[in-house]
Amino acid sequence: MAIDSIPRNDGGHAVQSSIPAVCSPDRRPNRSRKRFPMPEIGIGFHTDAFNSSHKSFEQALAWAQEHDVHYIEPGVIEGACWIHGLGYFPHISLIEDPVLLRRKMEGYGVEFSQIDAAYPLSGRDGMSVGVPYVQKAIAWASLAGSPRVATTDGLYKPEGLSDREALDQMKRSYAEIIRVAEAHEVVVTIETHGYFTTRPEYLAEMLDFCGQTPWLRLNLDTGNTFIAGNDPVAFADQFIDRIAHVHIKDVSASLAEAARGGATGIAISHVAAGDGVNADNIRAILQRLSAHGFDGVLNIECEGQGGPMLADSVRWLRTEIAAAGFTERVPSFARVPAGV
Repeated sequence: MAIDSIPRNDGGHAVQSSIPAVCSPDRRPNRSRKRFPMPEIGIGFHTDAFNSSHKSFEQALAWAQEHDVHYIEPGVIEGACWIHGLGYFPHISLIEDPVLLRRKMEGYGVEFSQIDAAYPLSGRDGMSVGVPYVQKAIAWASLAGSPRVATTDGLYKPEGLSDREALDQMKRSYAEIIRVAEAHEVVVTIETHGYFTTRPEYLAEMLDFCGQTPWLRLNLDTGNTFIAGNDPVAFADQFIDRIAHVHIKDVSASLAEAARGGATGIAISHVAAGDGVNADNIRAILQRLSAHGFDGVLNIECEGQGGPMLADSVRWLRTEIAAAGFTERVPSFARVPAGV
């Protein structure tokens, strides 16, 4: 749904903070979207689908173009490294010129749905390392045409910090992050991926760190909520008003049996969307998102096997979004015939 129409969700809090919300709640994104009879959403993928096949980011763009996929989400590094420079790394660096990269992407008919700057903010180095990294990613995203930047917590309870101390630290961190996000008009999403974000009572508090600001939203990951032992559908229902972006992730039966309830995040799913034990939950979540008027992007996260598993996931998701009452959105620049 349009960001400036999302009402506040009053979730329960497990522990109370003495730190006030310090982010301005008054500014709203200056973006209007045409309303459609059926909700329009984008379909995309996280480029970690090409990690194991050692493809470059541009090869991921070419794959997207070949399969008529128009949204993409890469990871972000700061600086240069050999694996990126030699083309074995399907993500982007903040040293790349964001405007030139955006133009290259448009040539492939692709745009960012968000960029992934999910350095864990719950640990001791969350403020010293994570905050400046995310802030730089936000400024870069605003020039690259990415409307969102993803963030998260750590997989485990942070060593040497109580839950309350870690939450208070993250509150200060997000205050600094959202100050920059407001200036650049980029939405920051919190992804369900770690010790705090897969616990509904803590996630509710985190989403309220900055009061009613529209610049802090939820990136729902269907696989991570499942592997943490939650009911993904109930989880989505609780936070339906705060969801701005979704990771579509299925879970294999073997992984579910081995890790469900004992893990908080899946590094990469080794099953195509629709082929795992989480498929029915994903279908139900799509129905709820459609009924709620969600108009964001659904990004597939899976081991792409160089492309085939990702292609299977795209085909399945296209069938399911139609069944849920969605139509697929194509960016306006991607509708222009080649050569025009």
